[in-house]
Amino acid sequence: MDLRLSGRVAVVTGASKGIGLAVVRTLLDEGARVVAASRRSGADLDALAGPDLVHVPVDLMDPEAPARVMARAAEEFGGLDILVNNAGGPPPGVSLPRFTFLAPDDAAWREMFEFNLFSVVRAVRAAIPLMLRRGGGAIVNVSSGGARQPAPMNVDYNAAKAGLNNLGKALSEEYGPQGIRVNTVSPGPVRTAWWTEEGGAADIIAAQVNTDRDTVIASLAPEMMSLTTGRLVDPQEVADVVALLASPRSGSTTGADYVVDGGFLKAV
Repeated sequence: MDLRLSGRVAVVTGASKGIGLAVVRTLLDEGARVVAASRRSGADLDALAGPDLVHVPVDLMDPEAPARVMARAAEEFGGLDILVNNAGGPPPGVSLPRFTFLAPDDAAWREMFEFNLFSVVRAVRAAIPLMLRRGGGAIVNVSSGGARQPAPMNVDYNAAKAGLNNLGKALSEEYGPQGIRVNTVSPGPVRTAWWTEEGGAADIIAAQVNTDRDTVIASLAPEMMSLTTGRLVDPQEVADVVALLASPRSGSTTGADYVVDGGFLKAV
């Protein structure tokens, strides 16, 4: 299917690995021009180098960073059509999961909201004027199934993502009539560095239950989270949905929350 993204300009945050890297690769394959924002590049992102890709090294914990990224898109490619707010998860230097509400203090709560919600607010604030100049655009916010499934694990993260879901719906109502569609994608547990890297979620859970990282990833985590598919989600599976929502082929889809979670959410 031709997603009709050729020549469109996209910004993707959290672009150097995981879901963000898969989104960058998919958009490039569809002919888009991409500004990839992340604290650092990496071998996989570098391998995609070409005239249609620009990497902007930024820390989105810096309140000025999102505006710099959008300005770079206008400078390099003349405007902005698509914004994928993918950066999120544990703030820099933080490891998840946390197993109780009492674990994060006020500073940890502020960091979590700064990274997972306020950085998106600032990115959207900078992107909307650029999109309006081109007659519209598409914003896709990457949230989490945890936003809709409260639990005593990662309470601060889930609360920030619930705020992100609410933000997306409100933005879709205000800017839909002006041609800007805003949608949310809510992954379940995705096989990314958050889980697989040393000291990541798999190691933390393994230490709690006296097993090993590979067992957590292959079977324990899917069992704990009651995943119908029996496995963690592949980043490309999320990226495919993001690309479709960014496409004009989804022209009547706005204010929606698309779940890509392996069956994590059970409620109707």
